Amino acid sequence: MNFPLEGVRVLDLTDGLAESCGRYLADLGAHVVRAEPAQGSASRQAQPRVGGVSIPFALRNANKLAQTADLDTESGRERLRELVAGADIVVESFAPGYLAARDCAPERFLSARPELVWVSVTGFGQSGPYADWTATEPVLYALSGALSRSGAPDAPPLLPPAGLVEEAVGTHAAWSALLAYFRRIRCGQGEFVDLSAFEVMVHGFDPGFGTQGSAAAGRSEDFPRNRPNAAAFYPVFACADGYVRLCLLSKRQWRAMFDWLGAPEEFADPKYDTIPGRFAAADRLHPLIGKLFAGLTRDELVAEGSARGIPLGGLHDIAEVLTQPHFLESGALIDTEIAPGLPARVPSGYLTVDGERTGIRLPAPAVGEHDGLADPWCDARSPAATTHDGRGGSVASWPQTQERIGETGAGPQTRTSSAVVRDGLTDAARHIDPGQDLRIALSATALGPDDRPLSGLRVLDLGVIVFGAELSRQLADYGADVIKIENAAFPDGLRQTKRGAKLAASVAWGHRNKRSLGLDLRSPEGLALFRALAEDADVVLANFKPGTLASMGLAPRELLALNPRLVISESSAFGGTGRWRTRLGYGPLVRASCGVSALWRYPDDPELMCDGMTVYPDHIAAQVAAAAVLAALIRREHTGRGAVVDIAQADTALVQLGVQLALESLRPGSVAATGNADPYHAPSGVFACAGEDEWCAVTVRTDREWAAVCDLAGAPQLAADPRYATATARLEHRAEADRVLSDWLIRVRPTEAMRRLQDCGVPAGAMLRLPELLTDPHLKDRGSFAWLSHDLLPAPLPTATSVGHFTRTAEPPLRPAPVAGEQTREICRELLGLGDARIDELIAEGVLQPAAHPPTT
Repeated sequence: MNFPLEGVRVLDLTDGLAESCGRYLADLGAHVVRAEPAQGSASRQAQPRVGGVSIPFALRNANKLAQTADLDTESGRERLRELVAGADIVVESFAPGYLAARDCAPERFLSARPELVWVSVTGFGQSGPYADWTATEPVLYALSGALSRSGAPDAPPLLPPAGLVEEAVGTHAAWSALLAYFRRIRCGQGEFVDLSAFEVMVHGFDPGFGTQGSAAAGRSEDFPRNRPNAAAFYPVFACADGYVRLCLLSKRQWRAMFDWLGAPEEFADPKYDTIPGRFAAADRLHPLIGKLFAGLTRDELVAEGSARGIPLGGLHDIAEVLTQPHFLESGALIDTEIAPGLPARVPSGYLTVDGERTGIRLPAPAVGEHDGLADPWCDARSPAATTHDGRGGSVASWPQTQERIGETGAGPQTRTSSAVVRDGLTDAARHIDPGQDLRIALSATALGPDDRPLSGLRVLDLGVIVFGAELSRQLADYGADVIKIENAAFPDGLRQTKRGAKLAASVAWGHRNKRSLGLDLRSPEGLALFRALAEDADVVLANFKPGTLASMGLAPRELLALNPRLVISESSAFGGTGRWRTRLGYGPLVRASCGVSALWRYPDDPELMCDGMTVYPDHIAAQVAAAAVLAALIRREHTGRGAVVDIAQADTALVQLGVQLALESLRPGSVAATGNADPYHAPSGVFACAGEDEWCAVTVRTDREWAAVCDLAGAPQLAADPRYATATARLEHRAEADRVLSDWLIRVRPTEAMRRLQDCGVPAGAMLRLPELLTDPHLKDRGSFAWLSHDLLPAPLPTATSVGHFTRTAEPPLRPAPVAGEQTREICRELLGLGDARIDELIAEGVLQPAAHPPTT
């Protein structure tokens, strides 16, 4: 298998935060060398540990090689310089100023090698008032606004499961690295990327100011001071052998549920066809559904729901997930040694490329395991062996006759022509001159240093709802011409609007910088038009139920026969293989099926799932897919061939819960919802502060941090008290240790408490609500928000531009999202060569669908 990133060399200097970045790049075929001190990285001791092996470290460092380089010694710094000299991409997570203090500042390396891509990942970035603060997962959940939307009304806010933050940050770091590397291939310039975990969580994990799920149409925007009652959004019901979750979004789905209930007269009114109508009646509707479900098993309910077209899924705990046949059949879960003598069942990897799983091939290395290699970039034992080309570049299985475009500066020309469709449509796949292929290979065109990295690429976007919008938006933001294909008879669920609204905010956020083509793919003429577009496209994106594209005559093999250079990304809830491949799937059902929901609850209430407000994993799964598409495009630059990427959103959730799954595999019965308490540190949790419903997340990890808390609490003598003097003692007396901290915090405002604790080196984060993000001093200092305008919106929307801060890549523009079919005529003239008369005929036949009332500007 020629994985997409074979030949790309990555130096991994991360420790804890963003280690999963190098793992994902290695899964995709990159040659990743991890460098660390002789005593090993601190993350090698991260909990949980089994048999002395850190489970998080083992999972996030598979497929890497390891060498030692102690930056506190001159020999170690020299070894670092040698490793950097052979790398294409460097990813590091040192605190601001750490490298500069050791004469290893990134600027020094970038000056010597202008083609180098350097990605710095820190908790809060290289600049801003929080730059020197400590970021832990609870701190980031609190500050990002995620915590304020998690939990039950009139109860403490609830931390989401552990592990999601690190994996989200790693995914964004991988995307940033590949975007910069793709730009380097096309114009010869490298890049420095400043990525903060804080901004990833604000803008990329489950953004409050970003694309929302379909249920947003039923939510009120004037939430009370505390958590909204999200249990009604995607309700969970007890059944004969556990729990199931129901996800009713469309009118058709509700009508099927209405019939299953026996068509109760009380709910016959058409107002219940709408999401807001059903939410408002949850107190009367849900007991009826609960009574119907109580006597049936999960499997019986899921089967009946599927037969009726009702999205319904079983809710599984981590132990049950490990034994689900679907995940074993699809290859999402595998049995492997994660360390010598330590076999476990773990998630393999995020996705497949050309039918092959890009997952674990080598276990995480021991400290200095590959120190004996004079040149680790050439080791044939690595997952993707490479050799030097003598110019600081790398050669693997790509044809050696290919020039290294990133070093020569050769680059794409703007595509000057495209397929033309004749009026009769019988020659839909032909060009103007049948004897001349007018498609221009991307690597033969020129990209100026000021152009956006993906300029010249054309993307046909069949994606829908959150995942579809976010995947193609990433490509559109950085220059690709993204054409969203829309059919008025089957509108994208994202276009549902609240009463009186002309445009959903989610459309404005998720479809900016794109064009829209109204096209009926169910007609032969519409299919021919799409095929003509595909002949000259670079990427096709879809996230339908598996088999949908094939049923339309657009199976990947058929599209690749038209255009072998196409990169095709297919996504679904549970993937294209395994017994669940045909299941109806939405994010809430994915969370329920993969163990996320079972961990996202209060420990003492097995029925109250608190993940109703989140859209996870849609945004992160889309980021995973975007990085994979980019990796496939990188390979295409060298091989000329396309690829098929298949991603199951469920697999994203599995990978990001990998630590819990591995631990449960090794110690059955050990994994359950932990709530807000860190099982390895005390005091820890989400503590009430002065004010109404004000909270601060704090974790005390060391004796020094405990002493600082005691000083702040006015009880310095407790630092030496035998009950609290060690981490083990504090865990044994958790309630008392928590009380010392909580008694002080209840008298202090959360932002003041956060600052005082962080100034003492104690990880702390005030719980911010969404409006407070817009005025947060750190986010303001880093220019983290922009304002997105649209003629159909009453006011501009706050939005992110780029999550990462690039030194050479311009911020994305904020062109307004199109209304459905807005550029239909334009695209047909420009790309298909159709005349106005023929366009009018196809509109009259319903094949083409222009916007009824496009915006005035």
